[in-house]
Amino acid sequence: MQTAPVKPLKPWFQVIDDVGDSIVWSEFFGNENPVELDIGCGRGLFLFTAAQKNPDINYLGLEIDYREGRRTAERLKKKQMQNARVIGGDCNVVLTKMIEKHSVSAAHVYFPDPWWKKRHHKRRLFTQEFTGILSDVVQPNGHVHSWSDVAEYFDIIRSLMDAQPNFNALTAAPERDPADDMDYQTSFERKKRKLGLPIYRGLWQRKTLAG
Repeated sequence: MQTAPVKPLKPWFQVIDDVGDSIVWSEFFGNENPVELDIGCGRGLFLFTAAQKNPDINYLGLEIDYREGRRTAERLKKKQMQNARVIGGDCNVVLTKMIEKHSVSAAHVYFPDPWWKKRHHKRRLFTQEFTGILSDVVQPNGHVHSWSDVAEYFDIIRSLMDAQPNFNALTAAPERDPADDMDYQTSFERKKRKLGLPIYRGLWQRKTLAG
């Protein structure tokens, strides 16, 4: 049985190997606007909504699950949104090898996989090394936003970020009532809040560079 051909989604969806060795934001988006990252963008509700609300900001979603990444890109292509893109693959490759240091104004990491089993904890995104990567990527006075519905994992995220010497912890925006079913930060937040579960929110600001 033949499989259906994959529909071309460039420029909205590319895999790491198709992007090249490095990303120059002004060439990638075709303008000089600030860039924000959605790390683990999943089904893309945040990416889609934020890009609509903020046309003068460029958004790049990073998603290791190609199927989810392509689904998000389909929505962006349908609306011909020029300020949002998705790259499929390991976010750490993009963050450490492909973009200029201190070149993004914000990194959003919403509901990273908690990898529940103890033997799988090493697969968790947030580690001391990852907070150092965020420190290298985010520009001075830029922000890192991270939310989780798992208290134990959020405590780890908060401890790691608070211990990162190049960030200051700030007070995250309080929970708000959504105006409609699409007025949530992510589809995962919508699912958990409708179940009555708490969401833990963190916000950190990159300190200015020394010297």
